[in-house]
Order: sequence, then C-alpha cells, then structure tokens
Amino acid sequence: MEIEASVVGGEYTDWRGQKTDPRRHGGSRAATFACVVEVLENLVFLSNATNFILYFTKSMHYPIAEAANMVTNFMGTSFLLTILGGFITDSFITRFRTFIIFCILELVGLILLTVQAVDTRLQPAPGTKPTNWPAAILFSGLYAIAIGVGGIKAALPAHGADQFDQSNPRAISAFFNWFFFALCMGGLISCTVMIWIENNLGWTASFKTSIAVLSVALFVFVSGFRFYRFKAPSGSPIARIFKVFASAIRSHDRSVPALMGNDADLNVISNNKFRFLDRALADETITKVQVEETKAFLGLLPIFASTIMMNCCLAQLQTFSVEQGSTMNRNIRNFQIPTQSLTVFPLIVMLISVPAFEHFARSMKNKIPSDHYIFQPLKRMGLGLALASASMAVAALVEANRRAAAKNNVTLSVFWLSFQYILLGVSDMLTLEGMMEFFYSEAPNSMRSISTALSWCSTAMGFFLSSVLVSIINSISAAVGDAWIDGHDLNHSRVDLFYTILCVLNFLNLLNYIYWAKKF
Repeated sequence: MEIEASVVGGEYTDWRGQKTDPRRHGGSRAATFACVVEVLENLVFLSNATNFILYFTKSMHYPIAEAANMVTNFMGTSFLLTILGGFITDSFITRFRTFIIFCILELVGLILLTVQAVDTRLQPAPGTKPTNWPAAILFSGLYAIAIGVGGIKAALPAHGADQFDQSNPRAISAFFNWFFFALCMGGLISCTVMIWIENNLGWTASFKTSIAVLSVALFVFVSGFRFYRFKAPSGSPIARIFKVFASAIRSHDRSVPALMGNDADLNVISNNKFRFLDRALADETITKVQVEETKAFLGLLPIFASTIMMNCCLAQLQTFSVEQGSTMNRNIRNFQIPTQSLTVFPLIVMLISVPAFEHFARSMKNKIPSDHYIFQPLKRMGLGLALASASMAVAALVEANRRAAAKNNVTLSVFWLSFQYILLGVSDMLTLEGMMEFFYSEAPNSMRSISTALSWCSTAMGFFLSSVLVSIINSISAAVGDAWIDGHDLNHSRVDLFYTILCVLNFLNLLNYIYWAKKF
C-alpha cells in the first residue's frame, strides 16, 4: 500500500497517552494493519452471510421467502448497528478498544453457531423449522455476530483513516481505496476457499475455520498497537445535536442578527444551510462549533438516503441470485461451480480496478479542474447508482429466460448470472468506496466514526427495504392472483417481475440522487 502522507501529532496520542511522533506513529505502516484485518474480518462475515440462505433452507428447513428475509434482516441489522458502534467510539472509548470488544462478541456468536452445528440435539427435526431451544441458539448466535460486525465496521475504517494527516485528502482517499481492495480480497477468499470448505467439509468445519480466522484478525490488529495514533473520544455528538435542536426551537422567535451579542458573529458561520439552527446560539452553553457540527451532519443525510435503494439491489446477490444459481447448470466438465462463487467475477474486476483507479487518480489529479474531476466521491457514487439500475434490468431479462427455459426442460448455464453479478459488484465498489471517503472527509472531526458508519447503515436500510418490498409485493400479488415470491419452487415464482420493479425504483432514485448531489 503506497500512500505518501505526513502524519502529525496534536490531538492524537500514542498507546501511552503521550504526544505522537510522526516518525513512529501513524502513516502507511499503521494503516496497513487495518487493511490486513479487513481482509480477514470480511472473509468471515461474507463467507457466512452468503451461505446462510442455503443453511436456513437446507439445514434449518425455512421456506425460501422466509429464509431470504432472515438473511437480509441479519445483514441489515449488522450494518445498521454500525451506527451504535460509531456512537460508542466517538463518544466513550477509542476506536482501538471498540474493535477489540466487538470482535470478541462476534467470536462468541460464531462459537454458538458452531456448537449448534456439532450437536444434533440443537438442530430441528427433518422437514420442520427450529422451535424453542434450537431457534434460541440460532438467533442468539446470529445476532451476536451481527452486533460484533456492526462495531467492527464502524471502528476499523475510521481507525485506519485516523493514521493520516486530515489535511491531506489524497492520502485519505488512497487509504479508502486500498481498504476497499482489502474488503474485496476478503470477499474473493470467502467465495472460493471458504465456499469449498462449506460445500465439501460441512458447516461445522466452516464455523471452526471462521473462528480461527477471526482470532488471527484480532491478534494482527492488537499487534500493531505500538504504531497506532489514538484519538480520544470527545463526548456524545448525538447529545450535542439534540441540544442544538432544542435550543434552536426554544429561540424560534429570535432572529440571527439579534444573537450577535452572544458571540454569534455571522462572519464565522461558514454553512448557510439550516440557518434556523443559528438561533441555538442564544444558549450561552452552545458554541458556534457545535452548531456547525450539527449543520455538517444534517447535510450528509440526503446523500445517505439516496444510496439506500442501490443496496436493496445488492441484497439480491445473497438471496434470490443464490437460489437462481442452484437451479441452473453449474458444471464445467467434472467440476460443479458453487453458486455463491459467482461473486468471484465482480470481485476480480474490483481488485483490478482499485490499483488502476489509484494510478489514474494520481496521474490525472493535476490535469483536470477539480469541478470536472471524475474521481470525486459524489460522481463515483452517481455512476454506481446508475449501474445498479442497469443490473436489475439485466437480472430481470436473465430470470425471464431462465423460467422460460425451465418450462421446456432446458437448464441454462449459471454463467448467465455473471452479468448481474459484475454490474452490481462494480456498482457496489463505486458507491460504497465513494460513501466511505465522502462521509469521513465531510464529517465534523468529532463525528467521523458515526458519519463513516452511514456508509454501512445505507447497506442496512437497503437490506431491510428488500425484506419490506418482498413482503409487500407478495401481499399485493397474492390478493390479485398468485404470490410472486412464495414457496420453495423458484420456477413458479416471478422473481423477474420483482427485479423489474427494482429497476424502475432505482432509476427514480438516481434522479433523486442527482438533485441532492448538485445541491451539496
């Protein structure tokens, strides 16, 4: 990872609580630990999340629609809880300690699922869903993992970016590019090596391997403590935001100029948006910095909301796309391709694109005016959202052809799914990487963890939205005929129509995003 940056001390300290030394603390060496750990952590998370749809249907005997919702709810909860992790690390403890605590919690969840996979008494009888004690074990382990993932994904990228001078945006941008490279590398290993373990050695071996890999990740992260820069938490940013809002409401009848006597010089108010919050300065305990902090965070929310629909499409790669692949021809001579390994195509594309992106970003930065710079986070995110809509159009066509072929007793090749996988993979790369850089760079200094968590929270909301849309579409279609997505037979479902609806909704969302991006 080649990142040039001058890292300075100041608000950061070393592990002893002393002022940092730029020659010993922070920089590329310290940030590399975060990238290595992300490879291992994401390997564990994705290898389990991708296969849960089959685990729930084959081993726990849940119907397809219910199992799909269980997966999206699990992943949605994992990403949504990054807000909790971000709040904790911004408010109470360092990002270093936050990672350790939540990593241990994820290990506990993996151990619970391993115990259930080993002990047949904790598994449901064939043909029946788990009830009582087996269900309690399943969901306790599942959501202990979700809580752990939430804390890790909130703390780790912000901790890595903290190793660089915040006045050097190019260094921070480069870090997030390589962090995303690490994330993809973990995904590539999960959909090849880990999928092979799950398919050939069983879930018990898979869970045991996950425990070992995550334990190594924890060890690697802790071993870099001598090189890290640590940023002390600055108190609850959420509490400060609510305090600003409450004061602004109480002072609603006062004009901003009338507050100048309370050290509210309008010349130092840099953000002209949300000017009603300036009335909070009537409260002498509220500073201009706190008001500007609140404005900056609020300004991020429309962009955040505009990315949710893309992640609703991304949820399909862990649910219906896996089910589609299980009904298609996956044979290459004597080898059968696991459906979950289809993600290898977009991952390879993304792994190649990150070094290429870095090369062009460095070479073109000084040749293109900043307002036309194609590598700006907002422009990358817009392109990603456009590709999400295109991916759903392709997915609808492929599924319609698969169903038509199945009626004629013809089995299509699983490689037809590679088109939607590649489009959605590249869409995810552009959007998620852009979000992480955008939210971290634009956030107030005291809210960088919780703001970076918005990237993952968008994914959470997308997965929850997928569950809601499945339920709504099933209810409406059942009222006028047959439910589109129901039962265990995908050939009698209408996933192609579901994809078509997602395509239309994503196109409308793209127009909404363009509106807010231009206003930012």
